[in-house]
Amino acid sequence: MEHLRLSGLRYPDLVFGVMDSIANAVSDHCEPKIIPDLSIRNIDGKCLIVLNVFPGTMRPYYLRSKGILRGTYIRIGSTTRPAEPCMVKDLILEGENRYFDKEICRELIVNEEDINQLCAQMKEVALRNTWNEHEKAQIRPLTRNHLLSWGILKEEGDQIVATNAFGLLTGRLPEQPVIQCAVFKGNTRAYFIDRREFAGSIQEQIEAAYQYVLLKINVGMKVNGIYREDVYELPTQSIRELIANAVVHRSYNDPGKIQIALYDDRLEVTSPGMLLNGISIQKMKEGYTKLRNPAIAEACAYMKIIEKWGSGIPRLFQECKEYGLPEPELIDFEGDFRVNMYRNNPLLMGREQYIDPTQVNGNPTQASGNPTQASGNSTQASGNSTQDSGNPTQANGKRQLNAGETAVLNILRDNPSLSQKRIAERLNWKVDRVKYYLNTLKRKKAVERVGSSQKGFWKINERAEEGEKD
Repeated sequence: MEHLRLSGLRYPDLVFGVMDSIANAVSDHCEPKIIPDLSIRNIDGKCLIVLNVFPGTMRPYYLRSKGILRGTYIRIGSTTRPAEPCMVKDLILEGENRYFDKEICRELIVNEEDINQLCAQMKEVALRNTWNEHEKAQIRPLTRNHLLSWGILKEEGDQIVATNAFGLLTGRLPEQPVIQCAVFKGNTRAYFIDRREFAGSIQEQIEAAYQYVLLKINVGMKVNGIYREDVYELPTQSIRELIANAVVHRSYNDPGKIQIALYDDRLEVTSPGMLLNGISIQKMKEGYTKLRNPAIAEACAYMKIIEKWGSGIPRLFQECKEYGLPEPELIDFEGDFRVNMYRNNPLLMGREQYIDPTQVNGNPTQASGNPTQASGNSTQASGNSTQDSGNPTQANGKRQLNAGETAVLNILRDNPSLSQKRIAERLNWKVDRVKYYLNTLKRKKAVERVGSSQKGFWKINERAEEGEKD
């Protein structure tokens, strides 16, 4: 360790004059004005001036001579660097207690039909993400007043105008962001195997990216009674939470894109935007949160996409611990925020058989088989990651179903109106597993949904039943 030598002031009699000079220099050169805290300490008989500058609320603070755009600096690690223009915009909003998602979007014109359509779509997503029938019954219909209270809409005179949140939730923001996903060979970005880009509304992007990751990670299996239960190598709820948090907490002033990268050793989720003032990684681990986009957070909480109160990161650490995975890594760097969830599950590897979704009988599956469709309307998951089309058949022309699909079909034969939650309870599965197999059955045209998500039922294709019995 390097030893520092304290010299102190050469002329202690001048200490108060020096302190005044320091205070004047700081005050004269910075905007808004900074009032430093100056004190005197005597160490080993030497007189020292100690200067403290405490965090202020009127951000950004900048050098007056250079102006706000060129004179704003930020700390990155042990270095001081000029802030990027997008960072300055974030600091201005934060200092004025304003939010990007609540700012009026002048380029976006909305009418009553647009508002009603968004309300209906958000309720449909909320119902789809709710498995308990009692909770579904409690989901209230959205109205224009709800959107106004959350900041998705604003009143301007006698008119209703859209904010940036409305644009993000409808996919109509003039510069609507997208999510980039990729699978890389090895542990670096030198060679990629597959990549996708998902557009549309932010809630559609979250679901599309989530389904993409599920199709690309390994799936294990274990026998539970007479049924086979599939187990993903990573906790699925944490995967969804990471993607949703990246969308809700990112900086939308930053033109960068959310990037989801799958390596041999980890899942990496990177979102644009530095941590807000007062937020630290340690505080995040303890469940502390501060909303950068409160209107988007309210909307996603209503749609059952996220929890509002900072439970996501603590739950991520807990689920990884229960899976026997290494502790996740949270990284604040270069104006971005990244979370690494590490793979290779020592508790399951060797006890269950893991299936690499990119390999079947030693042969790679079709890389461009469109496992997910990046559209503004829906997310489509392929029927099975080991098949090249959404409607695979046996040699005799009948559909081939695996054990998981057969188990779900057997339940639906007994009661075709069961919810996904009830099916999961009967099979002792997680709901995400039931949802996955229902999607594969729909892709194979083995089942179809008749009616609404609340009052409908599952219709089984007779040909699928014959093929499954053979």
